[in-house]
Parts: sequence; C-alpha cells; structure tokens
Amino acid sequence: MQWTDIHDIAIELAEAHPNVDPIAVNFVDLRNWIMELPDFEDDPSRCGEKILEAIQAAWIEELE
Repeated sequence: MQWTDIHDIAIELAEAHPNVDPIAVNFVDLRNWIMELPDFEDDPSRCGEKILEAIQAAWIEELE
C-alpha cells in the first residue's frame, strides 16, 4: 500500500485498531500506525497533513 491508497489504509486501520475512535487519534499516532501496517510500503516523507486527514475521514466512514 501507498499513501494514496486511502480507503485500503482505512480498512486496515479499522481492523488493526477495532476499539479506537478515529476522531480521537492524533496525526502522529495515525502516521505511525499506518507505517506499521504489514502491507504498507511507501516513503514516510511523502505523507502530509492532507493525506492524514483523508485517511482519518475514510476510517470514520468505514466505521459508519
């Protein structure tokens, strides 16, 4: 997965952290959790706040 695989990342995060409210996750933790996903293989420097916001929003949608 790459940073642009927003929906796939959101699904993986929902499965990896089922008891976490994504609204309460700060961007530092979110970025670290994404980079820890087993299928994630992208350059950490390519991540920005807009990408993290999109992933967080997709994660919230995934839970609804």
